[in-house]
Amino acid sequence: MRRIWQRDFWQRDDEDHVSAGEAAAAAAERRPPVPEADRRAAAFFDVDNTMMRGASIYYFARGLAARKLFTLRDLAQFAMGQAMFRVRGTENAEHISTAREAALAFVAGQKVSDIVRLSDEIYDEVMADRIWSGTRSLALQHLDAGQQVWLVTATPVEVARTISHRLGLTGALGTVAETEAGVYTGRLVGNLLHGNAKAEAIRALAQREGLDLAHCSAYSDSVNDLPMLSAVGHPHAVNPDPALRDHAREHGWPIHDFRTGRKVTMVALPAAAGLGALAGGVAAGIALRNHYKSSS
Repeated sequence: MRRIWQRDFWQRDDEDHVSAGEAAAAAAERRPPVPEADRRAAAFFDVDNTMMRGASIYYFARGLAARKLFTLRDLAQFAMGQAMFRVRGTENAEHISTAREAALAFVAGQKVSDIVRLSDEIYDEVMADRIWSGTRSLALQHLDAGQQVWLVTATPVEVARTISHRLGLTGALGTVAETEAGVYTGRLVGNLLHGNAKAEAIRALAQREGLDLAHCSAYSDSVNDLPMLSAVGHPHAVNPDPALRDHAREHGWPIHDFRTGRKVTMVALPAAAGLGALAGGVAAGIALRNHYKSSS
């Protein structure tokens, strides 16, 4: 077989034949070698308003409402609770207690396998289109550098794992609910993964994975995540609230803002920090729990 190289393509005369595989191989461009894994470093990303527009637990509740697990009125109360929390902008012991109750109400008596299945379905339906492409690009840069990338969120860990898996990340740290024989008991293991608990979680993960937090990065939109941001050597503010923006400027932290014009207005009311979403959702959570009781 006689082959002639011309203009970067295989050419043939009438008697020769070039297969698609040969042509593809000839045209292939080799990328630079993948860097060796940086085993000391990882990146930690908050979810709500950092990786995703709005609150992931709200979208999960919306998906449950679509499946008639509670009413649209309950969902409206859920959203109103988020809005009120956002306006107040404060968290106290009462809010934390309320958030805990709401989180338990959502899963008590449910099979773990059902929640995992619903998480997958609801992500595809209402969450996928709300991922900030800019934040995802930041995460992919860390993966390309051979680093682990973890989500860290107050959202139930099953939902957080779904988001992480869909984005091709390493894994997720989220609020853990106790289970027995594959069913949620209505109790949490520890408490909500929020505030200082996020910092504790990444320290524990760093010890398990052999990470050096001084070489790690963290990304969040909320001043409530200062403990996590301050625990790493490379903190970043993403779509920051005013308090975090001021803190980032004062300390010279990088600021990434992927919000533009109309999008900021659209997400202002339904968006809330992870704990705020749970606290605001107590009405819907209690309604759902009552639904389970009445149908049992």
